[in-house]
Amino acid sequence: MSAHALDSRGAILARLKSPAPSLNQATALLGTPERPAVNPANLESEFLARLALPSVNASHDRIASIADLPAAIARYLTDQNEPLALCCPPDPRLTACDWSAFTLHANAAPDEAATLAIARKGIAETGSLIFETSPIAPMLPNFLTLHHIVLLPSRDIAAHLEDAPLPGPQPRAHYWITGVSGTTDIEGTYVRGAHGPRFLHVILLADI
Repeated sequence: MSAHALDSRGAILARLKSPAPSLNQATALLGTPERPAVNPANLESEFLARLALPSVNASHDRIASIADLPAAIARYLTDQNEPLALCCPPDPRLTACDWSAFTLHANAAPDEAATLAIARKGIAETGSLIFETSPIAPMLPNFLTLHHIVLLPSRDIAAHLEDAPLPGPQPRAHYWITGVSGTTDIEGTYVRGAHGPRFLHVILLADI
């Protein structure tokens, strides 16, 4: 084990042995609001502000209609030096788009470069995205891909976590994603894409 690793391990163990928080520290923690303030009149800006946080680390774009989606994805993939190839869900809402510039496929490879998904909801409080599983919304491609491209209607942004329950018939499963996949080793080195996508790009749709 390297000297740097030993120093990092020692620092972690020292923190574990440190005294309990002082009364002032405990009082400050108790006085912190459990629910962060969110402006309900400006949910889109609040959501985008959370996407920009280092802990979420997502980029975004805006489109006026779903017909603009292929051009937005093409811009993103071109900027990332990726080919116009996309794992695309069999969602009937996407048939209105002109995908002639793309190579589309439904099944994701283990080294999939780019995958499109439609989020059921976004949460302004945390920048989280909620997805559901169904025959038109497969789950696996969203975890195999390098670039996770997500379409989110702006009207589906909710303020807080407790606003997240989904209306209507419930899917077999739903899952939440907040930012890109990452992990930190004992030396404190942060690695993106360790257990899933390395890049998250959210495209906000004005109407649907």
